[in-house]
Amino acid sequence: MSNAGPSGRAGLLAAAVEYVATHGIGERSLRQIAAALGTSHRMLIYHFGSKEGLLVEVVREVERRQRELLAALGEQAELSPREVAEQLWNRLTDPALGPYERLFFELYGRALQGDPAARPLLEGVVEMWVVPLSAALQRAGLTPEEARTHARLGVAVARGLLLDLLATEDRDAVDAAMQRFIVLSGLDTPGREQSASGVR
Repeated sequence: MSNAGPSGRAGLLAAAVEYVATHGIGERSLRQIAAALGTSHRMLIYHFGSKEGLLVEVVREVERRQRELLAALGEQAELSPREVAEQLWNRLTDPALGPYERLFFELYGRALQGDPAARPLLEGVVEMWVVPLSAALQRAGLTPEEARTHARLGVAVARGLLLDLLATEDRDAVDAAMQRFIVLSGLDTPGREQSASGVR
């Protein structure tokens, strides 16, 4: 990348997201990452505090984009709740997201071990998904209490299966497990699909 790299926090973050997708992180230092982005390590420290701070923000940005996809899918009245769940799952398991998923679980583990640089990832790491998923499930006919409980379960199942996929690379088995979860969730029952379409 040329020295005329991105400027400003948003531009640097967007470039870092793209860099992780293409190259991963591995053992690269903050200086090496900065050079690849066409900036200085001092600029990255100024905007993100540290290498870990930058990586936490990369993960957050990718998750934000995934939630935007969930919102966009939910606005498509022709899609049933089951179809929304299936399309979101297909996106989450896109091989292009593999580097981000590995980074997420690495930082998640470090945060749980008390690494102060990674701990900010834990802020809202579940709730930021539970809220929009719960809203979508209420539109599908669940009560607020049912929707919130099921949303939390859905987050746990999805993350567990993503970890399974990274560890085993058994896409067929993981997809089958998710399909089973979607069926057990009742999202494809006629009454709930009708309720969802009525709200939309």
